[in-house]
Amino acid sequence: MKYENAYKQSIILMVLCFSSIVIVCSCHKNNSGGNGGGGIVPPPPPAKSDVDFYLTNGNQSSLLQKQNVSLAFGTSSNANPDIIVDTTQTYQTIDGFGFCLTDASAALIYGLNASVQNDLLKELFGSDDNSIAISYLRVSIAASDLSTSVYSYDDMPSGQADPGLQNFSLRKDQSSVVAVLKMILAINPNIKILASPWSPPAWMKTNTNPVGGSLLPQYYTAYANYFVRYIQAMKAEGITIDAITPQNEPLNPYNNPSLLMNASDETDFIKNNLGPAFKAANVTTKIIAYDHNCDHPEYATAVLGDAAANPYVDGSGFHLYAGDISALTTVHNAFPSKNVYFTEQYTASNGDFGGDLKWHLKNVIIGSMRNWSRNALEWNLASDPSYSMHTPGGCNTCKGGITIGSSVTRNVSYYIVAHASKFVPAGSVRVASNNTGNLYDVAFKRPDGKKVLIVENDGNSAQTFNINFKGRWVSPTLDAGAVATFVW
Repeated sequence: MKYENAYKQSIILMVLCFSSIVIVCSCHKNNSGGNGGGGIVPPPPPAKSDVDFYLTNGNQSSLLQKQNVSLAFGTSSNANPDIIVDTTQTYQTIDGFGFCLTDASAALIYGLNASVQNDLLKELFGSDDNSIAISYLRVSIAASDLSTSVYSYDDMPSGQADPGLQNFSLRKDQSSVVAVLKMILAINPNIKILASPWSPPAWMKTNTNPVGGSLLPQYYTAYANYFVRYIQAMKAEGITIDAITPQNEPLNPYNNPSLLMNASDETDFIKNNLGPAFKAANVTTKIIAYDHNCDHPEYATAVLGDAAANPYVDGSGFHLYAGDISALTTVHNAFPSKNVYFTEQYTASNGDFGGDLKWHLKNVIIGSMRNWSRNALEWNLASDPSYSMHTPGGCNTCKGGITIGSSVTRNVSYYIVAHASKFVPAGSVRVASNNTGNLYDVAFKRPDGKKVLIVENDGNSAQTFNINFKGRWVSPTLDAGAVATFVW
């Protein structure tokens, strides 16, 4: 019996050992990933990254895509050029980034299927990860050249005038512009809105025509009240106008509509009429002077240099169809207590994606920010596929940030704006950073404390560089013509 029990125990031990061997071999086989295994190899844990990296390439192989690369701050020496970000040196506070919501843009958006419309507006103006978080819009006061008809808010029959503005009405804007602005405000109640006129009512002008001419002195008071009535009427619709400019492109009397308003005329209008009218009506909307190209900064300094006009003026606005973006710093240095704004730049229907991406990031986004602008705006938010929605003689090549046809297409200015708007909210502050070689950049500190660096590689070859922050660095690489936003 003793030997029989010993024999049974040895058999049991042998079975247990064999089972253990099978289990071990089976586990090894299933995790081997070899040809005979058939098992799934679990992915390695994601590499540690201290910096989020979003990329758009000129060849469109990456469009605002977050990169799966490890950018961990360290101190290993290398020979890469440094972009040093210094949050102890601060500059202007940022109001936002965005587009101009023209009549054409609003009509196209308003005409979308309700579900598509809602999804698109959330994508453009929302604040979640799927949005580009546009935070600033410019609208026209009555018609711009991207309207389907020419109109003001107080049109009169030929030979008649309405200095008391008895016939003033927003009616022609209510069906699209006002309606779409209300939808946008429901998504982002804090969006800032700048409004600019392309022309006063024709009866106020020397040539009684929407194109060209100048504002008749006897109607300066009526026109100032026209602005007040506009701001009040928009407020009654639940729309706050944060700022106005007295005239879009005052040195361009050739557009349809348009008005010639030289610096002395604008100065007189602001100090004697517009400013006092705002004060009397308790209107707190900012007045931004000039609103035209960087080749004539002396226009802005002339308005700001007038002792009577200066107290009414918040700052000056600029486009970049002529001149150099450094004009904004010229004006800032002359009047450092006044703000500067970048209010318009368009991309053309025949433009090249890669070329436009480089130029606009370098000049409109990075350039304006490095030259003290509180905002940066591209021109038209939306266009139709044939660019047909414009006044006679108006722009027929202005490409929207999106094209709305049988589907919605995202164009180059969508990505130009998104590289800033998605990551740099209103209230962010520009901080110090240096350009190096062919790398152009601008840095910000956000209200949540995170840092943002936007970089454009303006060279003809890929470049590896260091983002140096507080003596530690990461070393990303950007292809030629590529744009990146880094967040940490």
